[in-house]
Amino acid sequence: MNYQFEQGEVLLFDKPLNWTSFDVVNKIRYTIRKNINKKNIKVGHAGTLDPLATGLLILCTGKMTKNIDQIQAQTKEYIAELHLGAVTPSYDLETAPQDFKDITHITSENIQDILPQFTGKIQQKPPIFSAIKIDGKRLYEHAHKGNYDAVEIPSREVTIEKIEIMEVNFPKIKFKVVCSKGTYIRTLAHDIGQVLGVGAYLSALERTKIGDFDIKNAIQVADFVKELAINNEL
Repeated sequence: MNYQFEQGEVLLFDKPLNWTSFDVVNKIRYTIRKNINKKNIKVGHAGTLDPLATGLLILCTGKMTKNIDQIQAQTKEYIAELHLGAVTPSYDLETAPQDFKDITHITSENIQDILPQFTGKIQQKPPIFSAIKIDGKRLYEHAHKGNYDAVEIPSREVTIEKIEIMEVNFPKIKFKVVCSKGTYIRTLAHDIGQVLGVGAYLSALERTKIGDFDIKNAIQVADFVKELAINNEL
């Protein structure tokens, strides 16, 4: 493929597990600059993913970086898995599960019945393990010191267009979410557990769409690096 990195490209990647979004940006930026021998090519991502999440990560290069805000603002789709019967401080598996509870009384109907509470415009509190700044300090800086109650986190309005249960295999529930920018699926999993009274945390997450951009058209980071290296040898 004949890429035009300076004029601008929109690149779709399937972010690997345990990579940060900035790990991907840095790898791709380095690869592009090395292979076209230019040091000033801009590369940025259009919407971060947590390290424990996988799926669609959009990178823009060159003049297309001007479109990042526009892409970020589009509706997102995720395939998520929550684990019932415990909570974690990070709302996912970045921290260890605790406060275990019996879930044998929970049914699929119980879960289906509460989902309307989490659709439409709702108030949601970001998790303490997030990059949001309060009083000039990122929340995860408090979290990494164990100060989980040191700061009051204000809730904010987000829109969840759809939650669809895909599979129930207790204690795990797999579901699809279509939501607005700024929605934390970790918080959604946690809040569902609170309403059910047994706790829950996010055990897996894949972003599948951003607007019309689809994970089906994404490439692996390693494949992109290999492709540029081959093109450079031709």
